[in-house]
Amino acid sequence: MYKLLALYLPPADPDHFRRYYENHHMPLARALPGLLAHSYSFSPEGMGAPSPYFCVFEGAFANRAAFEAAVASDIGRKTAADVANYATGGVTLLHYEVTTG
Repeated sequence: MYKLLALYLPPADPDHFRRYYENHHMPLARALPGLLAHSYSFSPEGMGAPSPYFCVFEGAFANRAAFEAAVASDIGRKTAADVANYATGGVTLLHYEVTTG
């Protein structure tokens, strides 16, 4: 399993972020080829301190090759370019192999 994690900092307009994210960005993200599952939250909480994040997204792919193909696809490029339309606070993107045990 290979994951993509997006950590969004607070935007200038939280209401615009929520509306745009759910109505425009998520339909793009859901169309990523090879995306097996996804989840997101507008209420991430910190452990022992406030969370610096406004929103988190996690997407699952079968493996790194599937993730890289998704990112390189036309819809992957459109999804990446769309982030500037709502994430005014910035975003940190991480991707990683999942180890279970």
